[in-house]
Amino acid sequence: MRIGFIGLGIMGAPMAGHLIAGGHTLTTSLNRSPAAPELLDAGLEVLDSPRKVAESAEVVILMVPDTPDVETVLFGADGVADGLAPGKLVIDMSSISPIATREFAERIRAAGCGYLDAPVSGGEVGAKAASLTIMVGGSEQDFERAHPLFELMGGNITLVGENGVGQTTKVANQIVVALTIEAVGEALLFASRAGADPARVRQALMGGLAQSRILEVHGERMITRSFAPGFRIELHQKDLNLALQGARSLGISLPNTATAQELFNSCAAHGDQVLDHSGMVTALERMAGHAVAGDGD
Repeated sequence: MRIGFIGLGIMGAPMAGHLIAGGHTLTTSLNRSPAAPELLDAGLEVLDSPRKVAESAEVVILMVPDTPDVETVLFGADGVADGLAPGKLVIDMSSISPIATREFAERIRAAGCGYLDAPVSGGEVGAKAASLTIMVGGSEQDFERAHPLFELMGGNITLVGENGVGQTTKVANQIVVALTIEAVGEALLFASRAGADPARVRQALMGGLAQSRILEVHGERMITRSFAPGFRIELHQKDLNLALQGARSLGISLPNTATAQELFNSCAAHGDQVLDHSGMVTALERMAGHAVAGDGD
């Protein structure tokens, strides 16, 4: 296929690379991130605008940070919508508002095109390894058309419902991830303050019911103080904002999600919003006056 791919950040770039390696021809229009030299060497073509990308492509994929970014790329001046023709397919793999997604999908479908919301989980590591979990909202027909592309980028690919449900699933994922990071942080802080070696505690917990990917990966980062951004706190804040806004509109309470967001907010207040989201533990450490390990404050 001839594919347009807009959003070549830390996850979008390797995802685009997998598509090129799979034999597809890619075009892009640059917004925030420059095109990696290896993508250009592999044949990525840079065009002047999202409109020209849409004109040149059968399928347009977006991987940008937030809801306003998607709206601008789709419907701004010289946006994707201006270059669409009936029969084309738009796939938004960003993590954005489910409500806005349904509105965007209606506008794209009105132009005679397909629309899928297909946010991902797995971070930079999953993007590079082509092992992303992909949660898709849209029609069965559009899903089947896009499935060979998804297979080049991920391994757990699920059509979960109509447009917007993919984004709802991603928000649910982010609730689970945030609360589990918080639980791991509390557990390791408790063990360390009680005089136990947090590394050995983590090793022991990895063999029991508390075992999880977050204990494995983020627990180690808390112990080694490796908070270089993989998935930044500020991005997880954005996702939890979507969760809490959605909860208000649904008339439900998410008390522990709100607590996790307050811990992220504390990190941001101390200038730590660019840390990896495992850095949430630093907010717990500040309240305790004790670091899990190393030279934390």
